[in-house]
Amino acid sequence: MSKKMRAWLLALIFFNGFISLSLELVILRQLSFWVGSSPVITSIIMGAFLGFMSLGYWLGNSDRVRISRIPRILCASFLIIAALALFAASFPFVTKYFSFMYQSGITSGVVQTFIYSFVFLSVGPFLFGFNTTLLSRLLQTRNTNNTGNIMAVDTIGSVIASMITTLIFMPFLGVNYTVGLVILLACICALSSYRRIWVWVSVGFLLIFGGYVNSDYVQRNRYGILVNNSNSTISVQEYGDIRVLDMNRLAMSMYNKHNQKGAEYINFINDNFIYNLPTDRARKILVLGAGGFTLGIRDTFHEYTFVDIEPTLKDVSEKYFIGEKLSPNKKFIVQDASQFLKNTPEQYDIILLDVYSNSFQIPEGLITSEFMARIKSRVASNGVVLMNMIFSPSFDDAYTRVFDNTFHTVFAHNTSRQIIGRINPWLPDDVANIIYIYFNVDNDGRVYTINKTPVIYDR
Repeated sequence: MSKKMRAWLLALIFFNGFISLSLELVILRQLSFWVGSSPVITSIIMGAFLGFMSLGYWLGNSDRVRISRIPRILCASFLIIAALALFAASFPFVTKYFSFMYQSGITSGVVQTFIYSFVFLSVGPFLFGFNTTLLSRLLQTRNTNNTGNIMAVDTIGSVIASMITTLIFMPFLGVNYTVGLVILLACICALSSYRRIWVWVSVGFLLIFGGYVNSDYVQRNRYGILVNNSNSTISVQEYGDIRVLDMNRLAMSMYNKHNQKGAEYINFINDNFIYNLPTDRARKILVLGAGGFTLGIRDTFHEYTFVDIEPTLKDVSEKYFIGEKLSPNKKFIVQDASQFLKNTPEQYDIILLDVYSNSFQIPEGLITSEFMARIKSRVASNGVVLMNMIFSPSFDDAYTRVFDNTFHTVFAHNTSRQIIGRINPWLPDDVANIIYIYFNVDNDGRVYTINKTPVIYDR
């Protein structure tokens, strides 16, 4: 075997590993928009990927696949992978799939992911494994001592993909163009394996159609998407005077551009905790989960620190949502909420935790007693902690009850629970915005008993 042939085969093995992991990461990101990114969802997708890939490894050794036909098989395989990347990972087609699921009455995220995995994550991963075995057979026709090289090159391709895709491609190119790049790489691998007119025609179709479907033009004009990176898919919708900021298919914030009012729970916090603050000194206010920066939007006196993991949120909000620059008393920090609390030495007069936007995509690390203890350690004396939750007002589900227990484990005294809007506790699955409130004032833990009731002095 010539050095050129060996280099070509190793390059194909590298890109096979690279494309496979890039596609897996893109699919995980695209599906998180619909079903979240919990360990259950991730395990279903990874299990399907690895399972069908293993089947490909196994069947690639079949004697029915002759060595002379392997280049043509590889070409067809990479073309199919490019087509699957187009239809399985492009946002418009993923959207159509989940719309069909909901129209069919299938609303469970776990069931939707199972069906998706077996429809779209069967052939692609199978072909990745199949390709690796076929390429290995070609490499070992003249030299059987290539097993270590094959495994190393395939793994290196996957490792590089895991870093570049999440650290460079999705944050800077966007998820849509990362999908386009996966399609392009698969097409290049197909052409390098077998060059015929039908291959060029297929590649041309996939690149033109895939480029169009994943273009910013389609993303913005058809779906209103302003940002589609490794963290978030963000759009702003207008309904008359009302603007709604959507992140990952969820309404994260709303804003009336005429009266500068926000969502109902934000208006409650602004009216009762922000706009009536004394002005003898500038209070420090920490907002974990910036949303659309509507908290204290009319306050230009007190000092605000907004913390969020989405770096584009400030620019999108200023340009498309609130339509104006943040006032100088407001700063934005791009960081994980838990890490920020761990590292900051500041004590805050008001802390708003606004990261639990729904009960569907729950940031699991931020509902623990350990995280709440970090919050408590950062609130100043006589300060206030506010947590916006989407819960059952009547404690109708385990999530509501266990979080309530967790909250009171850390914030045992001086707490209240404010329900925003109307409720009907007699309906099943009734949910509402609920503000958990903690006042950091001294409390000696005394209780009144029939034997000892000094209420007249306490009052």
